[in-house]
Amino acid sequence: MRVYSTLSRRKEELPPPPGPIGMYFCGPTVYQRIHVGNAFAVSVLPLWLKRWLKLHGYETTVVVNITDINDKIYDAAPGASARLADDATRWYYEDTDRLGLGRPDIEPTAAETVPDQIAMIEELIAGGFAYRVDGDVYFRVSRFPDYGRLSGQRLDKVAEQEPNPLKEDARDFALWKANKPGEDTWWDSPWGKGRPGWHIECSAMSEKHLGPSFEIHGGGLDLVFPHHENEIAQSRSLGHEYARIWMHNGMLSMGGEEMHKSVGNDVSLRDALDRWGRETLLVFFMTGHWRKPLDFSDETMGAAVARADGFREVFRSPSTPAPTGAWERLAAALDDDFNTPDALAVMHEWRDHDLLRRGLDIFGLAALAEQEEAPAEIVQLAERRRDARAARAFEEADVLRAELEAAGWEARDVAGGFQLVRKR
Repeated sequence: MRVYSTLSRRKEELPPPPGPIGMYFCGPTVYQRIHVGNAFAVSVLPLWLKRWLKLHGYETTVVVNITDINDKIYDAAPGASARLADDATRWYYEDTDRLGLGRPDIEPTAAETVPDQIAMIEELIAGGFAYRVDGDVYFRVSRFPDYGRLSGQRLDKVAEQEPNPLKEDARDFALWKANKPGEDTWWDSPWGKGRPGWHIECSAMSEKHLGPSFEIHGGGLDLVFPHHENEIAQSRSLGHEYARIWMHNGMLSMGGEEMHKSVGNDVSLRDALDRWGRETLLVFFMTGHWRKPLDFSDETMGAAVARADGFREVFRSPSTPAPTGAWERLAAALDDDFNTPDALAVMHEWRDHDLLRRGLDIFGLAALAEQEEAPAEIVQLAERRRDARAARAFEEADVLRAELEAAGWEARDVAGGFQLVRKR
């Protein structure tokens, strides 16, 4: 299997099975409900990859962190950040569970790994890669010659990330931040009360659970700089290989603008699931290549509804054996940079129930093969319509058909009776 890496700018081959394959994906910052774009990056793509690699015989470990220490949380709930983080973490679990893809193997929080972060910062200071300033600790960007390789920035052109006139170099970034007025959570450290910087959190959490070298690090394209650039600098300065492949998914957009909670143009996962349902949302995610932008709109979601219904229709008709090599075509699409649009096109050709169910299950869509049983009152309406048609009472039959449709059902005339189909 080949996967494109932002670091090397090419597709990288995974080692042969069984691996192991360790995967770390940057999870949500918990200050409000997760939005649809975040959900793909942290609760869909990693778990789809895990399912596919498992079919290949790989041993996998998926780690998705929860960032529960962050400026955004302090800003959203001054004096009550810990409570908001707890609430938003609970919402995150509730909403992503509804996707039906299971959970990552490990979901560490920043708060529970503060001791590991402090230990890593101490190592960086001891090695001359970091320094103290009035209770803060900063990483010396100039000490890491490869800085900028991931994002393509020149080291001498890196802009200031966290303004502080006391820093040695404007490019340096925070590893530890002294406690400030209004921040209701803090931890003791060798540098006084405070909390870790965002970037050291992920270096520590990933290495704690996957070791100093692992295969895949993922996250949204917006995390390339400075977040992931800084993670690489921290970990590799300590002599750790860190992640070999860097997977950055394209951003979800609305009307051509990237979806971001911070600018208020996001749609929460909860609202999207309430309106469209999990199957439609998962099919929608399949329509875009994971590295490319994907537009979320009524039109694109309507197209996903039609695609999902197309799969349901296959299972309402007799199964037809697929030609030789059908599965291999699907595998070729997914093994080449996990190309879900090509995989989707292949599966739309299939009329083989067993094969299609097997393919859909990779993406958590096996439920599309299930035929919903109509309640007794709907069956009775359909029987009355059938009898009215048999008696040539067509006006009555039309009234009953309209009642069925108003209830969300369609009665299809088939040999020997009728077939009830839920309307979407």
